[in-house]
Amino acid sequence: MAEHPTTLEECIALPLKEPELLEVTEKAKDWAIMHGAAMRSKTNFSPDSLNFAPFLLTPSSFPRKEFEKAVALQTIINRLMHNVAHDEEFLTTTLAETIKVDEFTANLFNVYKKVLASGFGQRISLGILRSDLMLESSCKDLLNENGSNKEENEKPCAYCCWKQVEINTIASGFGHLGPASKAIQSFVLTELDQAEKLKNMPDNQALAGICGGMIRAWEIYNNPKAVIMFIVEDVTYNICDQRFHEFYIREKYPHIKVIRRTLTEVHDTGKLGLAKELLIGDLEVAVIYFRAGYEPGHYHSHNEWDARYLMESSTAIKCPSIHYHLAGTKKVQQALAQPEMLERFISDPEEIKAIGKIFTGLYSLDDNDVGNKTFEMALKEPERFVLKPQREGGGNNVYGLDIPDALRKMSRVERSAWILMDLIKPPISKGYMVRPGGTMPPPLVEVVSELGIFGVVIGDVDNIICNYQAGHMLRTKVATANEGGVAAGLGALDSPYLVD
Repeated sequence: MAEHPTTLEECIALPLKEPELLEVTEKAKDWAIMHGAAMRSKTNFSPDSLNFAPFLLTPSSFPRKEFEKAVALQTIINRLMHNVAHDEEFLTTTLAETIKVDEFTANLFNVYKKVLASGFGQRISLGILRSDLMLESSCKDLLNENGSNKEENEKPCAYCCWKQVEINTIASGFGHLGPASKAIQSFVLTELDQAEKLKNMPDNQALAGICGGMIRAWEIYNNPKAVIMFIVEDVTYNICDQRFHEFYIREKYPHIKVIRRTLTEVHDTGKLGLAKELLIGDLEVAVIYFRAGYEPGHYHSHNEWDARYLMESSTAIKCPSIHYHLAGTKKVQQALAQPEMLERFISDPEEIKAIGKIFTGLYSLDDNDVGNKTFEMALKEPERFVLKPQREGGGNNVYGLDIPDALRKMSRVERSAWILMDLIKPPISKGYMVRPGGTMPPPLVEVVSELGIFGVVIGDVDNIICNYQAGHMLRTKVATANEGGVAAGLGALDSPYLVD
């Protein structure tokens, strides 16, 4: 079998001459700050200052056909996750072993069961999802049965296809920074006299698309005096990405008020009205948009969990509702990777086939025969895998040769809180990674990218009111790095340059 290409050609010839590189990088850094492609520093935090967010100077190549497939598939993924979230039996069975050993998931599940018992105050949910994917550089789907390439004279990385890394159902960020990445790189390409390249950078209306979902939910709630509430961390580093959502809503729909509250503040000032409406002080809340609440550190005490239950019990439309939050756990993702399971949620055979192709190998580590085989497989060939817990936010996974020690430290029961996933081997490209405080000129490094496709879905257990794809984002990291979260300080903003 022919060896598969593992590189993607850059959108412009690199390296750049140093004087040109220095000049355009300085301009790009200032452009980023002045257009809100920025974050607060974690090392030198001040609420009154910003650093530009790390970014790639020029866009990274991505196969056009695979990008278009991902965009087209998002509405099916939206519908899949909506159906999963509303299947009580499936969530209960799938998470049964995990909640025995994962305290955080157990706390979420307890809120879910309490709300089920008392009755949902609001049947309608708003899902703002992000399906994260990476290209697999040696995709079996693109080979003939005899193992040879389908076509002899394909372009570099013609055999790449995309595989899903995860589905985010809470705090699906970068609705602003995704489009901002394209804007930075469009500016850079124009400065480099490469404006003709801009036609290959796809339109990205993620901010408008995501905010449009919140606005539609606010309209469905049908109280012109009610507000949209963002649930935020005690300290927000990724402030621009959040504020631009708020500012977009206020600019386009000035009659809709937006407030920001922490879980603690909701506990201290929130209550239910006579009709289960959520009241924060004197304000009635129509829509709750969670940008916090996805990791244990956001819940300092029982008060914050009580606040979560209060909100879930109310008539406010949640993004996500507690069942949508649970639907985004890694254990659910692993269960959905089984072909027969998709038939439970999707009826169209072609859609089942299309979604089945995007899953990479996902394996249970439960204390049973299947989980024990997975355990032995991971010890034998750890370099093939990544070990994932039920967490969002980045920085929690275990990779390759670190897996055996991590697994040996767990009891058989504790393993149920984790899943094992095939390590995706994406193609490599080159680019200049520009970071606050980084060396000048920036180094030309080998990088890999992860694409996120946004989706918006609104509905209840019986009906979907609206369902659409809502833009994209691209994060890029040094090829030798495992994690790639920009907010976690490990990746950089980027945008796709589509190649045929």
